Amino acid sequence: MSNPDRYTTYKDFFPHYLREHSKKETRLMHYFGTAFSNILLIFLLITQNYYLIPLVLIAGYGPAWIAHYFIEHNKPATFQYPLWSYMGDHHMIWLMLTKRLKHAMFQAGVDI
Repeated sequence: MSNPDRYTTYKDFFPHYLREHSKKETRLMHYFGTAFSNILLIFLLITQNYYLIPLVLIAGYGPAWIAHYFIEHNKPATFQYPLWSYMGDHHMIWLMLTKRLKHAMFQAGVDI
């Protein structure tokens, strides 16, 4: 499926997710935002300081949304697919860390 009205499986959604992150700068903003958000989440869990929840969300979503608006010029998948978008961030980072992102992007139709 390339662009249906609604994806029904994560497997079908993920190539779309990768296409929506075609620019390196967008992916970098996601990497840093997700990493910082995860660090804050771990700190929140250790300290049980639940006032940090808004900061965790801002750290994760802020850089990503800025990148989509100013760099990628598209709408973040978060609004239509919140859980799969969250999973996609971590999946994309995992592929980058394991040096398989270039192949996955090629399979999704993106030449990086």
